[in-house]
Amino acid sequence: MKNAFVKIFLLLALLTVSFAVNAQTVIPLWPKGAPGFENRRNEPEQAKDYWVKNIHNPSVTVFIPPAGKANGAAVVICPGGGHRLLVYNSEGVAPAKFFNDLGITVFVLKYRLGRDTLSPYRIDVHAKADGYRAMRLVHSRAAEFGIDTNRIGLMGFSAGGEVVDMIAFKNLQGNPKAADPIDRASAKANFIIQVYPGPGFMPGVIPADAPPAFLVAANDDVCCSPPLIQLLQKYREAKVPVEMHLYAKGDHAFNMGTNRKLKSINNWPQRLADWLEDSHIPQPERKKVLHN
Repeated sequence: MKNAFVKIFLLLALLTVSFAVNAQTVIPLWPKGAPGFENRRNEPEQAKDYWVKNIHNPSVTVFIPPAGKANGAAVVICPGGGHRLLVYNSEGVAPAKFFNDLGITVFVLKYRLGRDTLSPYRIDVHAKADGYRAMRLVHSRAAEFGIDTNRIGLMGFSAGGEVVDMIAFKNLQGNPKAADPIDRASAKANFIIQVYPGPGFMPGVIPADAPPAFLVAANDDVCCSPPLIQLLQKYREAKVPVEMHLYAKGDHAFNMGTNRKLKSINNWPQRLADWLEDSHIPQPERKKVLHN
């Protein structure tokens, strides 16, 4: 009997540890709810299979790298879903695990959806506001999470790429007179990653101080490969570092490459890992010391 109790105790302890490891911290973007919609912040989200929708209390979910592996870099991920839902697992959780394996802390954004059923939100107002707020929140809490504010990136899939396009190139400085300390923080992205981003809200020009970019899509994606090529050209005109991978096949929504029977698509995340390393994101470049 004693051995049975010991086994049950150990099993419960293991389950508790497992839950603690897998549990994630969820941080609302606004503690009292989104401005103008505070009365809706307690409405439950809807989630099933791969998606989440009915988002009225926008938030970020924090994914921390394994103990001792964090390197100070971070990325905010904006999943896609046509602004009708969020493809949360494949374009949020899966890339978060990828980055965590590289020692990068991740914040997966749940932004308000302008095309959800009976949505009161506008993409160019509320999704945009959520994107800015998420970046400012990460900057404002960088010390808490051990993040280097010079290595904070922004990643978008499909519709989430439109959120990136709306917030990555302007209005980056915080308001030093803002009552809310988060609004005083910067929204600057030090790098962006665009995975078959949607065609809407592309900037007219890329400023010379734009963040370096990694771009990826499939040539047979009739929706999102043409605008990505345009974005590449705008980067080249601005002479800002950019790397693009345009695969022959893969169509839209190949996520992190596991849902296609194509070696090139299966392995595209490794190209991203290579670019991150070459760009000194996981580990900042050490300046050479000249000796006399």
